[in-house]
Formats: sequence, C-alpha cells, structure tokens
Amino acid sequence: MIKLERTQVMNFENALRGARNPLNSWARTDSAYDKEGNYILGPNDLDLAVRLAKAGSDHRKYLRMVFVSVDITAPLYWWKEFDTYKVGTVANSCSTMHKIHAAPFTREDFSHDRMDDGALAVLDTVVAFLEAERQKFVADKTDKQAWHNMIQMLPSSYNQMRTVTLNYEVLTNMYYARRNHKLAEWHTLCEWIESLPYAKELICIHDDK
Repeated sequence: MIKLERTQVMNFENALRGARNPLNSWARTDSAYDKEGNYILGPNDLDLAVRLAKAGSDHRKYLRMVFVSVDITAPLYWWKEFDTYKVGTVANSCSTMHKIHAAPFTREDFSHDRMDDGALAVLDTVVAFLEAERQKFVADKTDKQAWHNMIQMLPSSYNQMRTVTLNYEVLTNMYYARRNHKLAEWHTLCEWIESLPYAKELICIHDDK
C-alpha cells in the first residue's frame, strides 16, 4: 500500500530561466502563469526543456531546480528502499519513537493488501500484542519494557507518513530504476510521477518501455 497526497510542483519559472542562462536566450522565453497560478510552458521553452532533458544529466541541470513536495504514506519495507535516494531529497517523518503509543494499533495501520489468510492471522496476533503493550505504556509511562516491546516488535509493514521534497532529476532516476520493480508500491509511485506537470515530456523521455 502506498498513498501520495498534497502534491505541489514548484519553481518551473526559475528553472527555465536558468536553462537559458548559458546562451543568454531569455528573450525567447514564452511561458506564463494561467488564471489558476499554474506555470504553462510556451512552445519555445518547452522545446528547449525537452531537448535538454533528452541530452543527458549534464545538460538537464535545470530539472534539479523543479521541486516537488508530497505527503507519502507507505510501509517501512518500502521506505527502506526509498532511502537509497539521498541526494536531492528531504523528508520529515511521523515519529515512531515519540508517537508510537499515541493511538490504538489496528490492522489498518499496516500494509496487508497482498497477504493471504494465514499471514493476516499472524498480523492480527501481532497487532493484538502491540495494542496490549501500548495500553501498558499509556497506563504507566515508566514501563520502558512495554515501549521497547512495541519498538522492536513493530513489523516492517507498518505504514509511516513522511512529507518529502524531491526534484525532477531525482524522479527521473526513480522512474527508470523502479518502474519494473516487483513491489507494487513502486508501480503506484511511477504512475504518480507520470501524472506530474510535463512529466511525459521531461521525465518519461525514453521510448524503451
């Protein structure tokens, strides 16, 4: 399970202006904001942006200046793979250290959409144990054993929300590295990437699908 919410794409105007700096071609800029505040690339700017994107990472530096902010809720086993991408990403996560005891544990706190009945039965047993330990800790905050039991028994299917900032260059790397991954969460993320403004022209730029 993965959920992507509150997506914002920022800084197209400045990124494209920077892309024109090497040839001092600012006079050819033909993009503008629409009534909804979206930055719409004109034919000249879009043509330049596409040519640079296809020319390789040395030439498409401007993509590093197109920022994306999104709230991602995903299981810990997926976040471990996401953390491979350290350059050009920033994330603030909900804290298991500080807030693991703040709400009751339920099955819905865990990614279980591809579990069979046997696995679900085991998960329910673990959830019941975690909830019992949580109640012990809530009743007596000095019961550090209950807290340690929760932290160390927490399955990697536990869903955590992080507010993440990325850029179009990082998303390009993710898209081509992960679009055929066996984890379904990566397929959902790649579909989200495809939905971003000008992603088809600037990120999904190769025809080797």
